Amino acid sequence: MSAEDLEKYETDMELALYREYRDVVGLFSHVVETERRFYLANEVDVQVRTGGGETWFEVTMADAWVWDVYRPARFVKKARVITFKDVNVEELAKSDLEVPKDARFGR
Repeated sequence: MSAEDLEKYETDMELALYREYRDVVGLFSHVVETERRFYLANEVDVQVRTGGGETWFEVTMADAWVWDVYRPARFVKKARVITFKDVNVEELAKSDLEVPKDARFGR
């Protein structure tokens, strides 16, 4: 496999992942971003933990989808993430998920 073939394969995988994201985003109520991954979830709980002079975040999600091009099964029933980095959680407004109507096509 040449470097060009590998690059094309990775590009195709990323495009397929984006299309899957576009198809499933409307099923979820929250977006969760960590340093390593991006998640969609319907239940999110973030707990700040401290110990030994350190502070970390414990993020628990239920009914989730993981943005990971190399993961064969992206839907997970429960996920738990421990991170020392920032965590961003946003609630999705249903209006943010609506596809704009194109007046030219009557949709």
